[in-house]
Amino acid sequence: MSTKDFIEKDYYKVLGVPKDATDAEIKKAYRKLARENHPDANKGNARAEERFKEISEANDILGDPKKRKEYDDARALFGNGGYRPGPGAGGNFNFDLGDLFGGGAQGQGQGAGGFGGGIGDVFGGLFNRGGAGTTRTQPRRGQDIESEVTLSFTEAIEGATVPLRMSSQAPCKACSGTGDKNGTPRVCPTCVGTGQVARGSGGGFSLTDPCPDCKGRGLIAEHPCAECKGSGRAKSSRTMQVRIPAGVTDGQRIRLRGKGTPGERGGPAGDLYVVVHVGEHPVFGRKGDNLTVSVPVTFTEAALGGEVRVPTLGGPPVTLKLPPGTPNGRTMRARGKGAVRKDGTRGDLLVTVEVSVPKDLTGKARDALEAYREATVGEDPRAELFEAAKGA
Repeated sequence: MSTKDFIEKDYYKVLGVPKDATDAEIKKAYRKLARENHPDANKGNARAEERFKEISEANDILGDPKKRKEYDDARALFGNGGYRPGPGAGGNFNFDLGDLFGGGAQGQGQGAGGFGGGIGDVFGGLFNRGGAGTTRTQPRRGQDIESEVTLSFTEAIEGATVPLRMSSQAPCKACSGTGDKNGTPRVCPTCVGTGQVARGSGGGFSLTDPCPDCKGRGLIAEHPCAECKGSGRAKSSRTMQVRIPAGVTDGQRIRLRGKGTPGERGGPAGDLYVVVHVGEHPVFGRKGDNLTVSVPVTFTEAALGGEVRVPTLGGPPVTLKLPPGTPNGRTMRARGKGAVRKDGTRGDLLVTVEVSVPKDLTGKARDALEAYREATVGEDPRAELFEAAKGA
C-alpha cells in the first residue's frame, strides 16, 4: 500500500463507525461485518471477498491503539489525503512526500516540523517497513485472519481441541511464490525493485503509488505462473487442530500467534483470531468463574434440614447440608466445582434451593399436613408485610 492510499482510505467509513468510536464499538462493528462478508459464507462472491479484505485491513489499523493513533495523526497532518502548502509557499514550492516518508534528506525532514528520521519511521510499524532506504522487496508479515468456532458448554469449561478449516492467501506452490513458472523473476526496471513510483500531483510535489508494471511486488515474471497469473500468491485451504483453553466464555476472542496468512519473502506469518461461541447446558449455567444449578428439595427437607446430593459438571455428585428452616431461593456454595480460571484453579458451584410443592397428596401425607395446619393456627407469615405496607 502506498502512503497516499493509506492516508486517503477512510477506515472509519469502511467499518461504519464514527471517528470517536470506542475500541469495543470498533470490535463489534468488525465482527458483524466480517461474519456477513466472510468468504466461507459467500462462496463465489468476489465482491464479498473484496469487502472482507477491506474490513480486515480497517480492523488491523483501528483495532490496534498504536496503529490507530498513527493513522489519525497522519490524516490530521495531511488533511485526510492531501498536503496543501500554505500561502507563503509560492509557485516555486518543491516538496516531495518521499522526503517525509523515509527517503528525504535529514535536514529537510527536520525542517518539516522536527520529525527527526521522517514520518516514514511513524508508518514503519503499520506496514512492517523500516526507515529511510527500505523497499517493498523486504520481508513482509502476513495478514491477520479471523474465524469462529462453536463449543458445547462442557467443552468451554474443560477445554477442547477442534478442527478449523481456513482459507487465505499463501505463496503459490506451483512457482514457490516467485510468480514465474521457471522460478526466476527479474527486478522490475520501472521501479528498480522498490514496488513504488512517484507521480506529480501539481503544486511542485509528488506522491508515491504502487508500480503499475509489477503491481507493487518489485519483481516481474517473464514467464507468468499459470496458477497465480504471476502474482506469486494463491488461495490456500488448510485444516488446523486448534486448542481452545479451558474456561473460555461466549464471545471471547483468542489470539493464536503465527497461525494467520503466511508472510511474503521470508516474512513472519500473521496471527489467527478465533471468536468462541458457547452453547447452553440443560442443567448448569455460568456466572463468571462459577457454575450455577437449581436443586429441588422437599418441604420437609427445607423445614427440618437434611443432606442433599447435587450433580456436578463432569464429576461425581457432592452432598450439601441443608440447615433447618432453609428458605426457598437460598444459594449455597460447593467450592472448587466451577469453571477453570486462568491460573488453573477452579471457581465454585452455586446451588440454589427450590422448594418443591407436591401436586398430588396421599391420604397420610394430606392428614399430616392438615395436622400441621391445625398446629400452626394463628401464625401469619404475611403479618410483617402488611405492617410494612401501612407504614410506608
